Amino acid sequence: MKTTLCILTKNELPCLKEILHNVIQECNLKNIQQIFAIDGGSIDGTVEFFKENNIPVISQKNRGRGDAFHTAFKEIDSDLYIFFSPDGNENIQDVEKFIEFANSGADIIIASRMMKDSYNEEDENLIKLRKWANNIFNLMANITFRRSGRYITDSINGYRAVKKNVAESLKLDSVDYTIEYQMTIRAFKKRLNIKEFPTIEGKRLHGETQAKSIPTGLKFLKCYFREIFIKI
Repeated sequence: MKTTLCILTKNELPCLKEILHNVIQECNLKNIQQIFAIDGGSIDGTVEFFKENNIPVISQKNRGRGDAFHTAFKEIDSDLYIFFSPDGNENIQDVEKFIEFANSGADIIIASRMMKDSYNEEDENLIKLRKWANNIFNLMANITFRRSGRYITDSINGYRAVKKNVAESLKLDSVDYTIEYQMTIRAFKKRLNIKEFPTIEGKRLHGETQAKSIPTGLKFLKCYFREIFIKI
């Protein structure tokens, strides 16, 4: 199975300087055939750093995380896409698990921050606003759209893998941070084989998240209610 690691970036140079070497090394060890960067308009040297390390860069024509997914599906020839953000939250050693589940027949594989033996970066906080909000949106998706299979604990998480033919069948059209939520919801509708495994979420290495809580939450609500009326 031809597998590609898609690194999604926008101005992540400080983080990349810390982890890119390990990412490349791990992909070589796990026989991931391709690494591509999908860049959303970096101006801090991110693109140049990738090129210095022989990582091909595809620049998005439009902005948004969802557009990065669409760009990958359109521009990269692969059977399996693993989407990875290099901010420090995601453990590159998990790539082996994505491949194992895909080879065992899973259509979509999600690294869950909510399963037993997982760790969410807010677990040490007394007030876990982001985690609680994610669990609410997750519950809504499972109750409304899941018709078979196990309860999915982290329908929103972006660290995931999807097969090319599956992505095409879902007719995804989200262009923003709701792309993963839409993907999971539509996979529920089609009764696809979704698998999860527990992951350890790290702390962001540098900077702040580009997804602001309240605007992003409103977009998730809009995505949820829109999917109630859409058939695929």
